[in-house]
Amino acid sequence: MRTVVLTMKASVIEMFLVLLVTGVHSNKETAKKIKRPKFTVPQINCDVKAGKIINPEFIVKCPAGCQDPKYHVYGTDVYASYSSVCSAAVHSGVLDNSGGKILVRKVAGQSGYKGSYSNGVQSLSLPRWRESFIILESKPKKGVTYPSALTYSSSKSPAAQAGETTKAHQRPPIPGTTAQPVTLMQLLAVTVAEATSTTLPRPSLSAASTTSSPRPQPVGHRSQEMDLWSTTTYTSSQNRPGANPGFVPKEELSTQSLEPVSLGDPNCKVDLSFLIDGSASIGKRRFRIQKQLLADVAQALDIGPAGPLMGVVQYGDNPATHFNLKTHMNSQDLKTAIEKIPQRGGLSNVGRAISFVTKNFFSKANGNRSGAPNVVVVMVDGWPTDKVEEASRLARESGINIFFITIEGAVENEKQYVVEPNFANKAVCRTNGFYSLHVQSWFGLHKTLQPLVKRVCDTDRLACSKTCLNSADIGFVIDGSSSVGTGNFRTVLQFVTNISKEFEISDTDTRIGAVQYTYEQRLEFGFDKYGSKPDILNAIKRVGYWSGGTSTGAAINFALEQLFMKSKPNKRKLMILITDGRSYDDVRIPAMAAHLKGVITYAIGIAWAAQEELEVIATHPARDHSFFVDEFDNLYQYVPRVIQNICTEFNSQPRN
Repeated sequence: MRTVVLTMKASVIEMFLVLLVTGVHSNKETAKKIKRPKFTVPQINCDVKAGKIINPEFIVKCPAGCQDPKYHVYGTDVYASYSSVCSAAVHSGVLDNSGGKILVRKVAGQSGYKGSYSNGVQSLSLPRWRESFIILESKPKKGVTYPSALTYSSSKSPAAQAGETTKAHQRPPIPGTTAQPVTLMQLLAVTVAEATSTTLPRPSLSAASTTSSPRPQPVGHRSQEMDLWSTTTYTSSQNRPGANPGFVPKEELSTQSLEPVSLGDPNCKVDLSFLIDGSASIGKRRFRIQKQLLADVAQALDIGPAGPLMGVVQYGDNPATHFNLKTHMNSQDLKTAIEKIPQRGGLSNVGRAISFVTKNFFSKANGNRSGAPNVVVVMVDGWPTDKVEEASRLARESGINIFFITIEGAVENEKQYVVEPNFANKAVCRTNGFYSLHVQSWFGLHKTLQPLVKRVCDTDRLACSKTCLNSADIGFVIDGSSSVGTGNFRTVLQFVTNISKEFEISDTDTRIGAVQYTYEQRLEFGFDKYGSKPDILNAIKRVGYWSGGTSTGAAINFALEQLFMKSKPNKRKLMILITDGRSYDDVRIPAMAAHLKGVITYAIGIAWAAQEELEVIATHPARDHSFFVDEFDNLYQYVPRVIQNICTEFNSQPRN
C-alpha cells in the first residue's frame, strides 16, 4: 500500500514539474513577444514653472522661443522652482532658442540664488526658495521609466492647455514617487504562481512605489548613459491586458489649424550669405553660440521667396557651402538646418572664403535673384589666418556688400600674430562703421542681432550693391554730320551697342539714353524710355542717320537739359560723346557746365576730330576720359578701354 501511495505522489510531483516547466517556457515565449514600450515625451509651454510639476524627475520637450525675457529665471546652474523650466534650459546652455528635449531633476531648496546672463537669457537673484531644480541633457538612465504624462499641482495643468492630456488608459503617477520598472523575472514569477494555482498574491507595483518611494538614480557621465528604448523593462500599465499601444484618445488630437506659409518680408529683399567661423580655436560652445545667432537672424528676417533668402558657408582651412539661397524657403526650415551644422575645424582662412563666395555662391543656379542686393556677413573669432584685402576688393567690385562681425579681438601680446592689421576695415563695403560690428565676448554676440538685421535690410544704404556696371545713367551724344556718312554711322551705332551690352540694364540698374546732333539736336530716346537690354539694343539699331553740320557745344547743352535733367539722383551720370570733326561752335562753356553738374564726360574722336577739343570736353584727367581713333573701323578696339576706365574710376572712390 505504501508503495502505491509513494508511486502516486511521485507521479503527481512529476506532473507538477512538467506543468511548471511548460508554463515557464510558455511565458518566456510570451515575454519575448512583448514589444518595447514607446516613450512619449510630454510637451510644455515656455511659461511652465518647475514648482507646478510634482514629478521629482522627468523628461519634457520645450517649444521654440523660450529665450524671451518675459519668462523669468532665478539662479545659475541650480534654479529656484519658481523659474520657467524651458527658459532655464536655454540659460543653462542645454537648449538653444529653437527648443528641444531636456531632463529636469528636482533638488533641495537653496539659501540663495545668484542671477547671471547666459545664452541670451538674464536670470535674476533670489534670497531663498523651498525647492530647486537642475537641467540635464535628455539622456534617460537605464532602468528608469520617466512619466509620459506629468502631474501638476493644480487641477488644470499648463500641459493640458497646450494640447497635452493624461491618457484615459494610463494611471497617473503618485506624487513624489517614480514608477518602478517590472523586470522580466518578476513577470515570470507571477506567471509561475498562476500556473501552479497557488494562492500567492499578485505583486502590486503601486504598493511597492508607495512604500519605497525611491528617486531615480543620478545620471552619470554621458559615455555611460544608455537609451531608455534599449532597455527591456515594462511598466505595469503597459503590460495590462487589453491595453492598445496604438490607441490615441480623441482629445489628444491637435485641433490647431495650419498657419499660412510666409512668402517673406518684401521690405527686406536681399540675398544673404553667412560666412561662419568653423576653425578649431573657436570651440564647441562658441560654435553653438554662433549658430544660435544665425537661427535668431533667420527668425527675425522672415525668410521667403518674396523677401530675404539666406545661405550658410563655413570656413576653416577651406570653405564649404552648407546650403545655398534656394535650399530653404522659410525661417523654420532654415533654423532647423542651422541646428544640424557640424563644426569643420582647421585654420581661419577668411580671405579664401570670401573669394569662394564671390566666385561660387551668388549664381542663378544657387538661387541668386538679379533684383536683390548681395550681402555677405563674415563672422570672425579673433583674427583671420590669411589676408582679406584683395579678396574683399574683388567681392565689392562684384556688387557684394561685406559686413564683418568680429569677436574677442587680439590683445596686446597677441597682435604680433595678426597676419593683416586692421583687416575688418580693409574688407568691409564702407569704413563708416555701418558694415562693422564688434563684441568683446562671445556671450555678448546676441547684442548684434537687432543692429545687424536692421542694417542688412536697409537696402538704400547697401552701397556696394552699386557697381560700375549697374548704377549709371549713360547718355550717348552721337555726331550725325554729313562727314560721317551712312556706312560709318552704322559703325558708330555698333560701337554704342557693344558698350551698352557690357552693362546691367533695367529700370533700377543702368539706364541708357541717346542724342543725335548736327547743327540741330534730336533726342532719340531718354533714360526712362526702355527698361531692358534687348529693348535698348533694338532702339539703337533703329536710330536713323540725320546728316548736317557739327555743333558739338550746342549738343552738350541739349543733352544736359533734355537727357540728364531726368537722371536719378542716386545714379552716376556718364556722357559718352562721339564725333568725327571739329565743332562749328564753342565747346568750353558747355563742357564746363557738364563738369559742374557732375556729369562725367568721355570724348571719343575719329579721323578729323581735334585732339585739343576732345581734351576740353573730357572730364579731368583728360588722358583717362578722351580717346582718338584714326579710322571708324578701329572703333571697336576701344570698347574694353572705355569700360575699364569707367570701372576703375568707380572702384577708386573713397570707402567712407
